[in-house]
Amino acid sequence: MSLELNGAQKRDLRSRAQLLEPLIRIGSAGLNEAVTRSLDAALTQHELVKLKFTDFKDQKKELGAQLSAATLSVLVQIVGNVAVFYRPRSASREA
Repeated sequence: MSLELNGAQKRDLRSRAQLLEPLIRIGSAGLNEAVTRSLDAALTQHELVKLKFTDFKDQKKELGAQLSAATLSVLVQIVGNVAVFYRPRSASREA
């Protein structure tokens, strides 16, 4: 998927994300299939999802890009140890 967001769309998503709590955490187990499935399900349900890095903080940019590709979503931003992902419901995977 090649979903491109313009500046106004990213601003809107960042604004909406401020009110959200992280639904998913990447801990000592790291990035695994369970985390990817959880993010995929959360994106299907919510479209906009926060993920917190409790471990692997040094690799958050690489892991964020991997998660984005695996879930066909857009990595909107990484602030501190929190990443925000977006996938419109119309772009959800076919199961």
